[in-house]
Amino acid sequence: MTLDGTANSSTRRTAKVMKTAQALVFLGLGGWCLLTPHMVEELSLKPEYQHLSDTTALLMGCFGAQAVLCGSLMPLSRFTAMTFLGFGLLASIPFFVFNAWFVWVVEMFTPLMLLDFAGNVSFFLIGIFGWRLMRHETTPV
Repeated sequence: MTLDGTANSSTRRTAKVMKTAQALVFLGLGGWCLLTPHMVEELSLKPEYQHLSDTTALLMGCFGAQAVLCGSLMPLSRFTAMTFLGFGLLASIPFFVFNAWFVWVVEMFTPLMLLDFAGNVSFFLIGIFGWRLMRHETTPV
C-alpha cells in the first residue's frame, strides 16, 4: 500500500485476478447448468431423484442463469475489502449449508456434486484472501 492509502500495482493486480477467478467459477458452473441442464441433473443427482423433465430443466437453467448473471457482473463491479468479505464469507454460508444437507444428510447428490462444494470453498478462500489483501486499501479494484 502506498502512503495515500491506495493499493500498489501488485496488490491491485492480485485482487483483480482473484475477482476474475471467482467470476469464472460462477460462469463455468452456472453456464453448465444453463446450457446442459439434463446433463447436470444426470451427473449430480442420484438416479432415484432424477426426473429429467422439462420442469427440472427449467429449474436447473434458472439456477444456472442466476450464477451466470452474478459471474457476468463481477468483472464489471468494483470490489472493496468488504465486497470480498461479503462474497467470501456471508454469501458462502447458505451454499455450504445447502451442500452439507443434500450431499451428506439427505444424500440426494452424487459425489460429482462435490464440484459445487469445491466452487464454494474457492469463493470462501478467495473472499477471505481478497479481504485480507484489500482491508487497508481505499481504492476498489
